[in-house]
Amino acid sequence: MNPLLTSRRSALQKLGCGFGYLALAGLAANEQARAANTNQLSPQAPHFNPRAKRVIFLFMQGGVSQVDSFDYKPRLSQDDGRMMDFADLRSLAKSGSSPQQRVMKPLWNFAQHGQSGLWASDLFPEISRHMDDLCVIRSMHTEGIAHGPATLFLHTGTTTFVRPSMGAWVNYGLGSENESLPGFVTLSPSLGNGGPRNYGSAFLPPVFQGTPFGRAGIPAKEAAIKNLRPAGTPDEAKRQFDLLRELNAEQLRQKPGERELEAVINSYELAWRMQDTAPEVFDVSKEIPETLALYGIGDGPTDNFGRQCLLARRLCESGVRFVQVNYGDNTNNPAWDQHSNLKKHGDHARAVDKPVAGLLEDLKQRGLLEDTIVWWGGEFGRTPYAEKNGTGRDHNPAGFSVWLAGGGFKRGVAYGETDEFGHHAVTDKVHMHDLHATLLHALGLNHEQLTYRYAGRNFRLTDVYGHVVDDLFL
Repeated sequence: MNPLLTSRRSALQKLGCGFGYLALAGLAANEQARAANTNQLSPQAPHFNPRAKRVIFLFMQGGVSQVDSFDYKPRLSQDDGRMMDFADLRSLAKSGSSPQQRVMKPLWNFAQHGQSGLWASDLFPEISRHMDDLCVIRSMHTEGIAHGPATLFLHTGTTTFVRPSMGAWVNYGLGSENESLPGFVTLSPSLGNGGPRNYGSAFLPPVFQGTPFGRAGIPAKEAAIKNLRPAGTPDEAKRQFDLLRELNAEQLRQKPGERELEAVINSYELAWRMQDTAPEVFDVSKEIPETLALYGIGDGPTDNFGRQCLLARRLCESGVRFVQVNYGDNTNNPAWDQHSNLKKHGDHARAVDKPVAGLLEDLKQRGLLEDTIVWWGGEFGRTPYAEKNGTGRDHNPAGFSVWLAGGGFKRGVAYGETDEFGHHAVTDKVHMHDLHATLLHALGLNHEQLTYRYAGRNFRLTDVYGHVVDDLFL
């Protein structure tokens, strides 16, 4: 047989081995590159020129009523008390048909504010003074009619599956600007309605998950990172860490490419660097009295959230890429979830209104608002009709409001509309996937290109959905 001739089967076998070798070589190269980069949180180049460098997400857990805050609907006052059909998933799930519901007027008065003339209620008098800086999206809609699924969707883009949180995606895509601090920090997160999944990394390398500081239910002034200061003298701590580093390096040589081990080693390295940086950053008492007063610190109901908002500014100023400030608790009924006592909205507003306004003012004075996105909102809104004894509102994922400030977004504008009752988004609708895509775009990240291969497919925050809302940008 002529050795130069070969069968089709033999050729495919040889080619198959060749492709296998190329794949193995590619994997080995990736592992070498990963091993060479000892700090996986080092800054990464964005896909294109960004408008913003960082995000502060002010999460209002439970769902603020849009028709009592930023979405003025005169029809509610005109038809207050009238029984009407409001077909939505919540009503259908409870009754099996489209029931009659009683229209409920806003409990707070609305007025136009600033040169822009944007409408806002006196539920948030301090934030209302900054309406000329806000881009209010009044046409949001999302997935999930209960807090758990909707909160997960807000944070991860899915109602049920284990997926990376948005902060983890940003951390993965851009890294941290300060190697001595985490790239993603969540302040006082809740243990319920997703819990750690709301700041987790899922199948992304664990190093990109959020670092929690405090938790809901614990006063912010008592929050701390345990064991941040090493025991013993600095020389003893250095010798101990050098030994630990040698042991870690040996384990990594024996198990190259093991993500969990890499994450642990990175966490040790980061913790060592944080010892010199974090104590100073997390100590808000270093601020001058005028700044503390701006945030309402030391002033009863505003002290707790004021500390969180001020800490968010200090973290962003120090190079943290994504900071989430949580207003919530660990009860079965999240903070803004008023089914039978909507007046309770007033108590929560008093706790967050001045701190949020202070954050906007402080960022603006320091020139940070230009390249910092402030994102305010909850997992959904509330219904225009009354619930239970007629003094509360139910969940409403079909139409609600969020607002954005800074980071290249338009100022003093309202985008989109709900219907005349504030029930369903009808004009220029913005899905939560669209909001995620738009926020990533502002950071210079293409939501279709920010992917991670897992289980045989490329995943992304927006799954196979989402579009950038270009009209929101300057």
